Amino acid sequence: MTVAWGDDRGRDGADETHHRREKWIGVYIGVLAVILAVSAMGGGNASKEATLKNIEATNVWGFFQAKNMRRHVLRLEIDELELTALANPALTAEGRTAIESKIADYRKLDAELTSNPKTGEGLDELFNRGKALEADRDTAMLKDPYFDYGQALLQIAIVLGGVAIISGGAAMLVTSAVMGALGTLMTLNGFTLFLDLPFIG
Repeated sequence: MTVAWGDDRGRDGADETHHRREKWIGVYIGVLAVILAVSAMGGGNASKEATLKNIEATNVWGFFQAKNMRRHVLRLEIDELELTALANPALTAEGRTAIESKIADYRKLDAELTSNPKTGEGLDELFNRGKALEADRDTAMLKDPYFDYGQALLQIAIVLGGVAIISGGAAMLVTSAVMGALGTLMTLNGFTLFLDLPFIG
């Protein structure tokens, strides 16, 4: 009877150890699920940011091209007026004054089209804004693949963790931990771009 009681105690201890193991693996899988949700959110935000910045950059460059074309036409008008004044030395003083006044107005408008810090819609300002938006878009596009890889690795880690609970083996749990660590690092790198991995992107 003593031996049987000892066997029961041994079984109870093993069951308790197994139950504790399952509980901690469950907690571990829960943590992975949270990180997976954060990774999915980061990937979604990066994708939206890339799309939004691309649309904004396209709009800015369209505005830039329209203003640049207007400035080009304006400069042609200035050249034509200057040639008119040179080709007509017999112009009256009144006529020459009118041409010079028009040229001065056009040159002032040309300067405003080229740079207008007050409105921020001069060609120089639009060029800088377009480049900044493109840089933001490119950064968001660089981030997105890291979140994709992170989500894939975390999903694999969660599945392997579930298999480890059923099988009771350590190999699956270790593999899951490695995958989970890599997925977490990928997610962190998606937010920070601390490392530039050439095979991603």
